[in-house]
Amino acid sequence: MTHSRVAIVGAGFIGRAWSISFARAGSQVAIWDQADGEAEKAITYIASTLDDLAANDLLNGQTPAQILNRLTAQPKLEDTIGGALHIQENTPEVLETKIKVFAELDALAASNAVIASSTSALLPSSFTKGLRGRGRCLVVHPINPPYLIPAAEVVPAPWTTEETLSRTRDFLISAGHAPLMMKTEVDGFIMNRLQGALLEEAFRLVADGYASAEDIDIGLRDGLALRWSFMGPFETIDLNAPRGVRDYAARYQGLYANIFPQMQRRVDWTGPVMDQIEAQRRVRLPEAELQQRQLWRDRRLMALVAHKRHAAQAIGD
Repeated sequence: MTHSRVAIVGAGFIGRAWSISFARAGSQVAIWDQADGEAEKAITYIASTLDDLAANDLLNGQTPAQILNRLTAQPKLEDTIGGALHIQENTPEVLETKIKVFAELDALAASNAVIASSTSALLPSSFTKGLRGRGRCLVVHPINPPYLIPAAEVVPAPWTTEETLSRTRDFLISAGHAPLMMKTEVDGFIMNRLQGALLEEAFRLVADGYASAEDIDIGLRDGLALRWSFMGPFETIDLNAPRGVRDYAARYQGLYANIFPQMQRRVDWTGPVMDQIEAQRRVRLPEAELQQRQLWRDRRLMALVAHKRHAAQAIGD
């Protein structure tokens, strides 16, 4: 159910990434930002990524020119969302800003338009509760960049309608995404709660002198993440015991029950441990090379996504 027109409100990194994803799926994408010239800069940035995507066969058989032809920079908000059935808001993570922007979007959007926020931290109820059209509002939080990572969290407010959820799910799937349909809102949603649990332990292990930052990265990069790149934790443990997930729990719950009390302590991420972690990271990657390494990361992601697609065709999902 790809929509003929999608509106992108906020043209920063997330807005740009969504624009690629939706344009690649066939939608006409109108882009707006409150700062003059930002929408045009977003299209210039997008153009710089498309050749790499095409080289990895990640444009669904289309050319970069075809994708670019579906993108337009709009000077006015009302012109951006006019006729759009899906509006993706990507403004800063400031509650007062979200409240103001969603009030404008609710007043201007067509009555049958879904209004989604890319927020990674704010609950949808906190900025939609006073809206007349609050039932068509929700969060669609991407894992950045969404044109490479298909998972997207769909988070309802208590008043988000089932129709809105269903339409959003169908739209995301048609655009090549893998929606995580949350049943209700909770701080951190799914991804940041899982990532947060892992980061908390990673900081503790370094702070307590058990391992270096690089040791932790090796453990994920060359260990757990190899499996996690194509299956989740529940499927992992289902396959790691002779009789499946219940057998795994019976065998190993004692191990994790013993570890759990040791995890009930926070380490201040910005405290003394940060001196260790930052120093170790800057030895491996000087600050001046961060941007270049970010481009490397995206190219590696492109190659991984391309591999996963080919492997799914050859081996199966």
